[in-house]
Amino acid sequence: MRSHRVRWFVAQGTTVIAAGAVAATFSGIGAAGAASSIPTAPKDATLAATVPESVQTGGLTVALDATYAPDEFIATDGKTIIGMDADLSNAIGQVLGVKVTLVNATFDTIIPALQSEKYNLGASSFTDTKARQKVVDFVDYFQAGEGYYVKAGSSYKPNGLSALCGHSVAVESGTTEQTDAQTQSKACKKAGKASVKVLTFQDQTTANVAVSSGRANVGFADSQVAGYIVAQSNGQFMNAGKAFEVAPYGLAVPKGLGLTRPIDGAVGQLMTDGIYLKILKKWGIQAGAISRPEINGATS
Repeated sequence: MRSHRVRWFVAQGTTVIAAGAVAATFSGIGAAGAASSIPTAPKDATLAATVPESVQTGGLTVALDATYAPDEFIATDGKTIIGMDADLSNAIGQVLGVKVTLVNATFDTIIPALQSEKYNLGASSFTDTKARQKVVDFVDYFQAGEGYYVKAGSSYKPNGLSALCGHSVAVESGTTEQTDAQTQSKACKKAGKASVKVLTFQDQTTANVAVSSGRANVGFADSQVAGYIVAQSNGQFMNAGKAFEVAPYGLAVPKGLGLTRPIDGAVGQLMTDGIYLKILKKWGIQAGAISRPEINGATS
């Protein structure tokens, strides 16, 4: 998972990535979501007073890798970041009474940049893990599983990690999917089976091309993102197997900044007033809703 994390094509309307790649049009969930409006969240003066002074004056700078629809991606104007995480970040800023600036950043650079406080919030489909909690705090706000997608017509229909033995899988660098595939490869070898050929790419766009071209047998991503990839592929991809390894997404916050509890409170307020669920419904991913936020809730 982004980690569960798979990214879709960054597109302006329709984009053809390369010869043999998938032509993708953002329609369906994406178009409906982009056209939908979310009510402005009321400012909570009590929560706003707990925001660190540096954020009150400088605003909330939020890093997202905008290649991961429907969670975060680029609108058809070629520059505006939209998606579930973008809407949630803007709503958090409204509750806390601070200006929000969304910044497009490569996924595996975000946590290091949070540590240096280049950004003060990471909202990029991060899976909350114990390992990541060593360097950042998380405010958990969603849950997602991992899922597979394959080229339409493929006879390979994997279900669960053990099904990867002897096959090639395309993943994005820095994701939980990458780690899980690499770990499974070792397990395959230990069991006397063929290992997994893990093909790692800097972004999901290239990983998708690897699947559509036949270089990889399967693509591996967060379950709702894998579903979105298939829905937007004009029949060139299909989902395989059931979602598995369900885990929480967390908003990543620098340790020691004093922003973790204000973010937690803001997300809780958005859940209470119904704006949180409206954001998820806008992007068609309400199945991943949780009832309350939690700080550093990962169990593994």
